[in-house]
Amino acid sequence: MNAVVVAVIVMLFLSLLRVNVVFSLITGALIGGVVGGLEIEGTINAFTEGVGGGANTALSYAMLGGFAVAISSTGLPNALVEFVLKYVGKKEDARAKKLSRAFILFVILLMACFSQNLIPIHIAFIPLLIPPLLKILNELQIDRRLVASVLTFGLVTPYMLIPVGFGQIFHEIIATNMTKSGLPVEMSQITKAMLFPAAGMLVGLLVAVFFSYRKPRTYENPVMPVSVEESEGYDKKAMILSIIAIVAAVAVQIWTDSMVFGALAGILVLYITKAISWHQADRLLTDGMRMMAFIGFVMISASGFANVMSATGDVDRLVEQAANMIGENQALGALLMLIVGLFVTMGIGSSFSTIPIIATIFVPLALELGFSPMATIVLVGTAGALGDAGSPASDSTLGPTSGLNVDGQHNHIWDTCVPTFLHYNIPVILFGWIAALIL
Repeated sequence: MNAVVVAVIVMLFLSLLRVNVVFSLITGALIGGVVGGLEIEGTINAFTEGVGGGANTALSYAMLGGFAVAISSTGLPNALVEFVLKYVGKKEDARAKKLSRAFILFVILLMACFSQNLIPIHIAFIPLLIPPLLKILNELQIDRRLVASVLTFGLVTPYMLIPVGFGQIFHEIIATNMTKSGLPVEMSQITKAMLFPAAGMLVGLLVAVFFSYRKPRTYENPVMPVSVEESEGYDKKAMILSIIAIVAAVAVQIWTDSMVFGALAGILVLYITKAISWHQADRLLTDGMRMMAFIGFVMISASGFANVMSATGDVDRLVEQAANMIGENQALGALLMLIVGLFVTMGIGSSFSTIPIIATIFVPLALELGFSPMATIVLVGTAGALGDAGSPASDSTLGPTSGLNVDGQHNHIWDTCVPTFLHYNIPVILFGWIAALIL
């Protein structure tokens, strides 16, 4: 059996049993490596070599956690909470609660979408925005699974559809790899083709909002970690310095293309301006890094997992096996291509890394089966994006969990991964499959 399929199934099975995600990734990698012929020693070596690839992302999360704590200590979260409460109010009537709920979800969705294209900071906003809002979310009894679905939609759909910011990178990867594989593609074609999977994402979001998670859900209001505790107060100077620090962090991240140096710039602004006291700074930053440690370890483990899968050679073999099964059946071919893309991205955790793997086989195969250029773009683009929502090792699920679980009431697998997998991957496969057959 294909090592990638085995490894991903083991990893997902253990995760669904609430086994720690890091342990699930390591176990899946070990079993997959052995099945793929690396033997235990070769698997361990491949995993060890691969973990270094996740170090930068893990450090990014740690720095963002430290920055979020530092910002929290200035009192900005208090101001944010009071500002939102001023507009959403505390009225008990049903209409007021519905309006408040809609307003909060719209703000979160807007920030998530902006983070991909307008202000390309990816998940960096989540540790700053979501923890302070948890108190309001609890009062409004908003299901956090819905918030996770809203965040994941905003983190995935804009880059799939809009060729700006991270979207430009994603579209360029598609165009470059498809052109290398024998089908010249223009950027404008990709946007038109990706309208179909994006429509699938929208359908999933609407189902989550109006059907799956519309009912109230009660959460406790325990004492929060230091990173999201309310401070004793705040003043205008602290507010201004906090905003300057956030602007500096965003500007440096965009300039350097590094979340590490972006967070560092924001922290330095708070240090230099003495917005946070020197004697508390070390404790605050350490607490913030501890808060994000789990996410960092998952990313490191995921990098090792991906390297083991690559070392087995079964990623390419999985694509080739699917191609051999298709024959001349267009409908079966389109479906298998999408499912293979789902498996690869679920294991690797990155849609951007999936495109180069599948394009070399899928493009010639699609052309041989008689798919049009637009249909081929839909297949490659959709297969690459599938799995980003729902993968335990994806930024698009780890980011929401990092903000929603600071008080320990949001499970990464059952409250983020499973809801986003069901609401997004299923309709995206359906819409991508239909688009490939009709274009």
